[in-house]
Amino acid sequence: MTAYIPPYQITPAILNRVADISERLGRWSESHNNSLSPHLRRDNRIKTIQASLAIENNTLSLEQVTAVLDGKRVLGLPHEIQEVRNAFIAYEKLNDWQVHNINHLLAAHHALMKGLLDDAGQFRSGGVGIYRGKELVHMAPPANRVPVLMQQLLDWLKTTDLHPLIASCIFHYEFEFIHPFADGNGRMGRLWQTLILSRWNPILAYLPVETVIRHQQQHYYAALQQADNAAEATPFIGFMLDALHTAMVEVAESDEKSSEKDSDKSSEKILYLLSKSPTLSAKQLAQQLGLSSRAIEKNIAQLKADGLLKRVGAAKGGYWEVVVIKDN
Repeated sequence: MTAYIPPYQITPAILNRVADISERLGRWSESHNNSLSPHLRRDNRIKTIQASLAIENNTLSLEQVTAVLDGKRVLGLPHEIQEVRNAFIAYEKLNDWQVHNINHLLAAHHALMKGLLDDAGQFRSGGVGIYRGKELVHMAPPANRVPVLMQQLLDWLKTTDLHPLIASCIFHYEFEFIHPFADGNGRMGRLWQTLILSRWNPILAYLPVETVIRHQQQHYYAALQQADNAAEATPFIGFMLDALHTAMVEVAESDEKSSEKDSDKSSEKILYLLSKSPTLSAKQLAQQLGLSSRAIEKNIAQLKADGLLKRVGAAKGGYWEVVVIKDN
């Protein structure tokens, strides 16, 4: 039997977008030494979960989702709270699953839909149509074809030499076209694309692209429809790459603001420590503050430039003097 190859076209715009995302990803990874802090990982994951569920009409806010995951009582619909708990468990298990393993895919669906769907973790047994309002916009393949179609798609994913950015988008579209489950297909498609991308670069497990999709939800559905009409994934690849690019831009801007706040706090701590112990070295400051020596040196350079700190004597044997600026 001939191996299945999804229909798609690689356009110059797609290649340019892949190059741009890759460059931005390299800078993002370098700025975090290829690993986000636990705090940032959790924040981005909560954003991902809230947005992905909001696309499926879950009404819980970001603050409510955070409260649920912190174990606090939240006034909300029980099934929406269950969706949040399930999604967090599923995303936390990403490292346990292989992208091309059909049993792992079923296990992921079970984690997402446990307590919400009777046949969680099982392919659908009946036909399904996708409606926008009263209009039928997509009739999924017959249920008896789903296991074969999904295995073919996963086999293709295992063997393709396409760039993971492109392959993940194609998988996402094909998955939504097959619509293998009775419910939860949207959140599963987004989860599995995240899994594919995280195998290429682990930091992408925490890129909240779902927040972009949430804000462009109608464009998301339109891209799926355009791909259906064209009988190939190209329109959806373009949309998802644009969404990934936007997410990269947004996290970079967020990191910059956060870095500025952290730098201000670090500078204050450095000045305090040096006012008490003027002979501390950059290495000793780094150890006490839990920062890199490079970060300490950068902060010291800025404090000197701002006239708040000066070095008295030689590098060895000298000391730091904190400059007190008096108001006139």
